Formats: sequence, structure tokens, C-alpha cells
Amino acid sequence: MLLETLGSVLIGLALSWAATRHLSERLPSRRAVFTTGTVGALFGAYVTHVALGPGREAATLVGSAAIAAVLLSLLLRPARSARRLHRAFPF
Repeated sequence: MLLETLGSVLIGLALSWAATRHLSERLPSRRAVFTTGTVGALFGAYVTHVALGPGREAATLVGSAAIAAVLLSLLLRPARSARRLHRAFPF
């Protein structure tokens, strides 16, 4: 269980680092990204461990990475485009 936890933290940090490196202009602050990635990976490991039971470390780490990636994707803001849509009503 301890190795699953440490592995999940490392996976969360790695995914957060990759996200800030490649999508920094579309993400909020680095602190929010790294916190979300790490906590998301820990939560994913917990959920996967409870669902599958003990003895499935590889599957737990895959579930951890999946949930961390989903939570990090929720932080993405839309890309700024040169052309903006205008509404008929300003409100």
C-alpha cells in the first residue's frame, strides 16, 4: 500500500509537470496544477484500490494516472482565438 501511494504521488507530479510544460498558457497557477495532479492521483489510487482490492498494484497505478489526467483536464481553459463570437444580446 505504501508503494502504491508513493507511485501515485510520483505519477501525479509527472502528469502535472507535463501539463504545465506543454499547456502552461491554458492552465491556472502552477500551484493549483501540481496540487490537483497529486491529490487526483492519490484519490484515483484510493478508488481503484477499493474497487479492485489488494494485490493489483499495476492496475491501481493505471487508475491513479487516469483519474489524475481527468482532473487535470478539467483545469484547462479554452484557447484564445483571434476571432471571438459575438452574441446578439450583450447579457
